Amino acid sequence: MAHIEVDQQRIANAALDAAVKAGASYADIRINRNRNQVIRVREQTLLGIDENTEFGLGVRVIFGGAWGFSSTPLVTESSAVETARTAVDVACANAALASKPVLLAPTQPHTGGWSTPIAVDPVDVAVSEKLELLLACTSEAMRAPGVKFCSAFMHAASEEKYFASSEGAAIEQTIHRIWPLCEATAVASSGADFQTCRTLAQPMGMGYEYIDESDLISDARRAGQDAGAKLAAPPLVPGKRDLVLYPSMLWLPIHESIGHATELDRVLGYEANFAGTSFVSVDQLGNLQYGSPVVNVVGDRTLPRGLATVGYDDEGVEATRFDIIKNGVLSGFQTIREQAHIVGDAESHACSYADSFGTVPLQRMPNISLLSGSSPLSPDEMIGDIEDGLLIHGDGSWSIDMQRRNFQFGGQVGYLIKNGKIDSPVRDFAFQSSTLEFWNSCDAICSEEHAGVGGSYYCGKGQPCQVAPVSHGSAPARFRQINTINTNTRG
Repeated sequence: MAHIEVDQQRIANAALDAAVKAGASYADIRINRNRNQVIRVREQTLLGIDENTEFGLGVRVIFGGAWGFSSTPLVTESSAVETARTAVDVACANAALASKPVLLAPTQPHTGGWSTPIAVDPVDVAVSEKLELLLACTSEAMRAPGVKFCSAFMHAASEEKYFASSEGAAIEQTIHRIWPLCEATAVASSGADFQTCRTLAQPMGMGYEYIDESDLISDARRAGQDAGAKLAAPPLVPGKRDLVLYPSMLWLPIHESIGHATELDRVLGYEANFAGTSFVSVDQLGNLQYGSPVVNVVGDRTLPRGLATVGYDDEGVEATRFDIIKNGVLSGFQTIREQAHIVGDAESHACSYADSFGTVPLQRMPNISLLSGSSPLSPDEMIGDIEDGLLIHGDGSWSIDMQRRNFQFGGQVGYLIKNGKIDSPVRDFAFQSSTLEFWNSCDAICSEEHAGVGGSYYCGKGQPCQVAPVSHGSAPARFRQINTINTNTRG
């Protein structure tokens, strides 16, 4: 559970009582302590250690059918009361401009707590131990022929949260995350060309035990070797071919073309920052053929090791799993309490998150995963049915339009597939498609034993910007006859 060393219940009650006495029909409070530590190295040099802890409270209220919010870094009873009264004043001003009142979907007022299941808090591990590991990773990657540069970092974080509401909720949570990464750059002997490759270990909602499990030094060795192989590889010859995407790459198309496209605030046009709006409309719910019948996608805040995995969201709604695409058909949207009624849902899908005490909770992406195939299928079996294809590991550069329709994605490592076998590596590769065309071309997904999890630690949204970590699970999947292109722009 959380270790915030103040009387959270007493402070929360003071804020909630003040808000209700000032006329609020609803109020909630979040007391947050967020700890972040990032260690960066290049070759055998420490570049820096960034550590910060932020501690404060935020109060949100409904007055006259409108929201009001205020926050403070002073976590005392008196500051909580003052902050609650300010939030009511803000709501009163907003109410004069509101076109319709806020309607909250009902939720049970939960009490209790939740913590990320971990063995070792990654923030508490000695800096010297982490630094030694990162330097060992860069040293190992630099052993690969042609590798001249190598950088690495480790991000460890914990969020301690206390949430209480005027409805009776009182919830403590501690959320842990960790992200190790190493990037190697191979340079041609002439100095006129270079290629980079990163480790494939993904950010996870885990403790420091993930470091041993992921075998980061071996991953760094592979990254160095892949960078050298990529430098020597021939460029991709453009053309339509079948794609096999592994979880370390497939998470990004899931995130960009499904995750952002099914955020209900984007669908409604309420939100456009960073990712634009969406080509999807509410009236397509239940009838849009988003993908082929093998495509089943869920939002899941209970995903083991997920970056967005919690016990409860920032409105106190219990974490849940829900359908977004079922048998290829659009079946649900990401929602928070005030949005649920818009699409006829009785309850919120627990998608509320704020990245600090001083920011307003927004509808944020839960872990969104492509479900594995229901019949046993290995990557080799799936590849065996391809005459001309491209296999991609790891995410690379990407671009997508502001309504999530048309996109281009690259990757870390690419291999040609010829006559059912993995063939030679290639470089300068990417693929282009449109969302509906791409997901409707998916004809095979490997079974659960081959599944993995990838994700983004810094998904941006809102104004002022908030960042949220989110994971996306999948097994390797096959997409038929997708346009592959050569990305070499040097002529």
